[in-house]
Amino acid sequence: MIKNGLILAVFALFCTGIVALVNSLTADRIQLQQQQQLTQTLAEIIPTNLHDNRLIDYCILVHDPKLLGTDNSLPAYIATKDNRPVAMAIETIAPDGYNGDIKIVIGVDNNNKVLGVRTLAQNETPGLGDQIDTRKSDWVKQFTNWIFDIDAAPLKVKKDGGTIDQFTGATITPRAYVGAINRTLKFVDQNRKQLYLSPIDCEANNE
Repeated sequence: MIKNGLILAVFALFCTGIVALVNSLTADRIQLQQQQQLTQTLAEIIPTNLHDNRLIDYCILVHDPKLLGTDNSLPAYIATKDNRPVAMAIETIAPDGYNGDIKIVIGVDNNNKVLGVRTLAQNETPGLGDQIDTRKSDWVKQFTNWIFDIDAAPLKVKKDGGTIDQFTGATITPRAYVGAINRTLKFVDQNRKQLYLSPIDCEANNE
């Protein structure tokens, strides 16, 4: 029994070492791939002709549990043209998705026009709620060019009396998604000037 136990212990240590080595060797590559994917997503929601800076390097950390859906700080990327801020891409959380948090990024200009919306992470039901992913459908693209007006009625899905289509058999996911967009744009509208003056904090964001 002692011999078998030692063999198992040595095998476990060997496997742990292999996993640690693989993680060490691939960590930089994984981080690079994540940055490339984020850069591509940011380019989709804030057209490159609108700014002349590298968005991923111009990030700040924002925090508002009530409007951004999480106790954690989230990144926002400031787009500038001739050193003047013209738009931002801000990450947010829809905490009330059908299967948990939905991570979203929203591009919005200085006139509260939505430049684009993308889903960064979600665990919604395949074939139903996962239509918030552009690889599954174009549902999120309907928000492009929508003008947010803090004094107007918020966006709502049709089942709640609004104009946004819900998915067949799935209302919770689009309702949560639309709610997160409304709250996040309210946050931007209320804090835009302060956000534009915030210090760049990309290093903290990448930790």
